[in-house]
Amino acid sequence: MLGAHLVQGGGCAFSVWAPRAKRLAVEWISAATGERRLLPMRREGEIHSTLVEEARAGDRYFFVFDDGRRRPDPRSFHQPKGVHGPSEIVDLGRIARIARAGRGRTRKALVDWVIYELHVGTFTAEGTFAALEKRLDELVELGVSAVELMPVCPFPGERNWGYDGVAPYAVHEAYGGPEGLARLVSAAHERGLAVVLDVVYNHLGPEGNYLSEFAPYFTDRYRTPWGQAIDYDGENAAQVRAWAIENAAFWIRTYDVDALRLDAVQAIHDHGPPPHVVAEIARAVHEAGGLVIAESDLNDPVVVTPAPKGWGLDAQWSDDLHHALHALLTGERTGYYQDYGEVEDVATALRQGFVYDGSRFSRFRGKSYGKSPASIPAETHVVCLQNHDQVGNRARGDRIAQIAGLEAAKLGAAVVLCSSGIPLLFMGEEYAAPQPFPFFTSHTEPELAEAVRRGRRHEFSAFRWQGEVPDPQAESTFRSAKLDPADRTRPPHDGVYRLYRELLALRASHPALRGPDRGQRSAAEALGPGVLRLERWGDGRRLLLLGSFCREEVLLDPRIEGRWKLVLDTADLRFSGPGGLAPQTLEPGKPLRLSPLSACIYERGA
Repeated sequence: MLGAHLVQGGGCAFSVWAPRAKRLAVEWISAATGERRLLPMRREGEIHSTLVEEARAGDRYFFVFDDGRRRPDPRSFHQPKGVHGPSEIVDLGRIARIARAGRGRTRKALVDWVIYELHVGTFTAEGTFAALEKRLDELVELGVSAVELMPVCPFPGERNWGYDGVAPYAVHEAYGGPEGLARLVSAAHERGLAVVLDVVYNHLGPEGNYLSEFAPYFTDRYRTPWGQAIDYDGENAAQVRAWAIENAAFWIRTYDVDALRLDAVQAIHDHGPPPHVVAEIARAVHEAGGLVIAESDLNDPVVVTPAPKGWGLDAQWSDDLHHALHALLTGERTGYYQDYGEVEDVATALRQGFVYDGSRFSRFRGKSYGKSPASIPAETHVVCLQNHDQVGNRARGDRIAQIAGLEAAKLGAAVVLCSSGIPLLFMGEEYAAPQPFPFFTSHTEPELAEAVRRGRRHEFSAFRWQGEVPDPQAESTFRSAKLDPADRTRPPHDGVYRLYRELLALRASHPALRGPDRGQRSAAEALGPGVLRLERWGDGRRLLLLGSFCREEVLLDPRIEGRWKLVLDTADLRFSGPGGLAPQTLEPGKPLRLSPLSACIYERGA
């Protein structure tokens, strides 16, 4: 096993793949005495290894090259002094026992998940796993079933989204390190909450990334927008693939995480013979007892099609519903939003998951893209009104309520939470948090920090942004994203929070919204240019959502049979709205009046 592993009977075995080093040594630093010792490693093929009998958990070490370079372990389990500092020996057995202590309550099946995505550093004032643990009961009360953590691997400094991580087997010290994550997972499981961990296998961050000094992990044959592509199909691919595949299984086996979210799988380049490395990651995670969700902009069912015909993941982020809702609610038509803007786009996304399925030309991409999703279940699509990308990749990180107003945000929430997909909420969305979520970093290298600033300004040229982009390096940018949980008890946020709780309770309890094969129990269409009709059914009961994207009142024929009873109207006063217009009952032949930017939900059946 590569890395630093405690040996039964005492000592620690160190091993590293380093074909680019003729000789390596371990600099062992005793935590008990402060003693430092330089110990040569034995080379066998491309692997360098040694056993240090005196080494214990908590001791630290570097791998040392012939020329004196001291580098952290490419498979380090802990970087307590940051990405440039020594690695620390971790008792992985103890971590696993802590993580598994909370097993007991049954977690929901993926098909009935509602995922709550959060950033550990900004979800609480303290920005730690321990502080998050104290807030888990609030998430249970809200009605979500899984907590998704943005990447928690070490990054430079203390402020980062996490996608600049460079030690993918380790846990960021400022958040609470390995033990902090294990205790959080245990606490979540005690409450019946699943834990999803966001992991990155398409690139590593630029600062503290020493992997290429050891071995050819990267390639110039492919490009990613964020850094050098990882070489999964070159002549040294076997070890590189193992590094990623074993990492994925590691989070499930050691930390008892329930699922992984793979960042941007379209940038995980593997054009070698099958299976694709993403398929191998999925297989390893499944064998370890976990689930795999992809972030993908491919609109390709291959991601979730079972192996060997597909990659065999359990679900994938499907952005089309978000893009369609955002364009319609805000009126924005820049960047990729130029490809959306009609109610029919929302209806199409609700019917089949993908709007762009190969049959439609994208003005933004300058081509048709995607494939038909007819072969995959609706519940393999993870859908949202907001997520970290769609909020944070705006110049100022402003949220939908700040852009389009509360009524528009509530309308969008109702559509997403009544959809056939797996809903995802972004932290603070449930009460229309006023704080933005801008991009932030804390690089210690001045040239890199300036390059990030320039890159952010350039990035928004496609969206014709005219204002000043917040400085990613400024601590004030990071602090502006810190949520204040007291906001959810203050008007008008309290009403929005009440709406989310009722929508989530409805989703959890109503047979029309639960269970598998939901896509076959759903129908969506546009009623004219500004109104959406979504009908769901199951176990003899039906729900009908009628949503108006118009800026004025509308009178419409809801096209119903039988008598329907009102469940909720997003415009109601109790939801901080102006007051709903929807009647308590609907009957055939009687028109329905809807408030501007509102949704009403009706029920029919036993």
